[in-house]
Amino acid sequence: MQEPLVLLPGMMCDARLYAPQLADLTRDTAVMVAPITQGERIEDIALELLTQLPAKFALAGLSMGGIVAMELLRRAPERITRIALMDTNPLAETPQSAAGYEPLISGARAGRLDEVMRQMIRPEYLAPGPARIAAQNCIAEMARGLGPEVFVRQARALQRRRDQQATLRKCKCPALVLCGELDGLTPVKRHTFMAELIPYAELQIIPDAGHLPVLEQPEAVNAALRAWMAQPVVQRG
Repeated sequence: MQEPLVLLPGMMCDARLYAPQLADLTRDTAVMVAPITQGERIEDIALELLTQLPAKFALAGLSMGGIVAMELLRRAPERITRIALMDTNPLAETPQSAAGYEPLISGARAGRLDEVMRQMIRPEYLAPGPARIAAQNCIAEMARGLGPEVFVRQARALQRRRDQQATLRKCKCPALVLCGELDGLTPVKRHTFMAELIPYAELQIIPDAGHLPVLEQPEAVNAALRAWMAQPVVQRG
């Protein structure tokens, strides 16, 4: 029997981020979306998840969800049968980029969460076209539902995150590195770099998509995830 698939959403996102994947993949795979809303450190979020997740599982994460996925891989590689990292970043924040979260945290606390989210997911981070507006609206709705306290916790966790290059070099399970061709936040070159770090990783670039290909080009993403899930589980030495 195929292992269950755990999906980790991005910052200020919930299961709605993966609505197209849930509609397709749950036809023949056990799929769950695990929240990443608890804890002010990536390590704390990962530790909490490990108490809730199955003994063994396939793991896919987008953006901040990918950052948490890498920490799960670092802590419990024996439990992860395969990993997909989508539109994410293995590097730690620089002091300058970490400081850039402070005005956003202040804005969220001051009741300006909608404005803060427009700064976090700028139009140029997504592919042009009608899917851009729909994706931005979806992000705004999810963020309002989670609220400013979750934003502050997640921002703090991102500020303090560790570099995961060594984790990726040690990865021994089937790995998919996926990125929207037009991602203006975590660009293709960052994903090429990630794929080169991971032994035997497959790199998939999704045309006509930006930072949220799961919403912008769901059929292409679903096909990539299905192909990744179909790969034999071979733990490479």
